[in-house]
Amino acid sequence: MTLRIPDPVLGPWSKSVPPRLHGLPLSAVPAAGARLSEFGTPLLTVHEAALAHNETTVLDWAHAQGMKVAPHGKTTMAPALWQRLLDAGSWGITVATPWQAGVAIDAGVERVLLAGAVADAAGAARLGAQLAARPGLRLLVWADALDTVAILADALADAVRPVEVLVELGGAHGRTGVRTVAEGEEIARAIAAAPGLRLAGVAGYEGPFGPDRSEASVAAVDAYLRRMGELFEGVLPLIDHAERPILTAGGSAWPDRVAAVLAPYTADAEVILRSGAFQIHDDGFYARMGPFGSVVPTAPLRSAMHAWARVVSRPEADLALLDAGRRDVPFDLDLPVPQGVEGEVTALNDQHAFLRTADGARLAVGDVVRLGLSHPCTAFDKWRVVPVIDDPDAEDPLVIGAVATWF
Repeated sequence: MTLRIPDPVLGPWSKSVPPRLHGLPLSAVPAAGARLSEFGTPLLTVHEAALAHNETTVLDWAHAQGMKVAPHGKTTMAPALWQRLLDAGSWGITVATPWQAGVAIDAGVERVLLAGAVADAAGAARLGAQLAARPGLRLLVWADALDTVAILADALADAVRPVEVLVELGGAHGRTGVRTVAEGEEIARAIAAAPGLRLAGVAGYEGPFGPDRSEASVAAVDAYLRRMGELFEGVLPLIDHAERPILTAGGSAWPDRVAAVLAPYTADAEVILRSGAFQIHDDGFYARMGPFGSVVPTAPLRSAMHAWARVVSRPEADLALLDAGRRDVPFDLDLPVPQGVEGEVTALNDQHAFLRTADGARLAVGDVVRLGLSHPCTAFDKWRVVPVIDDPDAEDPLVIGAVATWF
């Protein structure tokens, strides 16, 4: 499928883009021959070859397990990057909110998995209208409460086509989702009986049950995924088989365990992995947690994102202030890591990073430092235009494209 990719005209609003590109549509960037040194700092970039490597590695592996992949589009909210995932063989795109679903539908995504409950009657009604306007669209949402089913049923009672609903299983100390299989079966019966809705299967998110790669975390994740399988078996007789039933799990930390526990259900269901961070990967949390190249016998994933920040002050012998702060780089899981210079980022202000340098590190005001980042989901939301470069290790990388985000 070919998506409608936003093509905004660049201008002062596009942070760090050089004035000589102002007035050009985004699609003209590849032909402009710009170099990274022309761009201001701070800057977020993505690396073309790393993107391609990560996409191929994960999708080929998932398909070999018999699973489909609907990557979480909220990671980047960039239709141009969604297009790459679809071209590489993704089943669809996952989103987190009705608004994000609207962005995906407007872009032309044909299978949209809204990984969450819709408790907003107006939002549910809009989803019904979008289904009516797009005969080829398949749209799925989650429910973990009878109240949610009632809101959906009231909003969609007169829908031209039913909205597909997945029962969400959670667990103690987890996030959303019913806490027991019995509760899930009760909600499944309510969905199956509701006008305007169609019971489509079971969904869940295993991430909260495994904060690290310890044996205890693996056991907790596996136990949760087995409960998902139990719930799926319990509701399978209630599912309308107009489409193959769906069983979906998967953040980006535990795809190996999703495959180990849920892939055997592929005879009865589309087992869909929703990992979203793999396309970008990182130099922090997912580098530590991800299984590819370690637990899973593939090549390791590569971070496709970097930040670039300039030294604006050297007020102390071991301190450099960089011009990238909380407005520019993620900090929710890990602080940025300097690459190519010995030191540690110890704190961020709104517009500054505190880089404590090692003895002998040579940094002058005006020097640019490349930063490795942790957690792509909170990197892209700070940028409306992200340049694509050919090689982050080059002396002056060539800018070969750019993507626009819709946050």
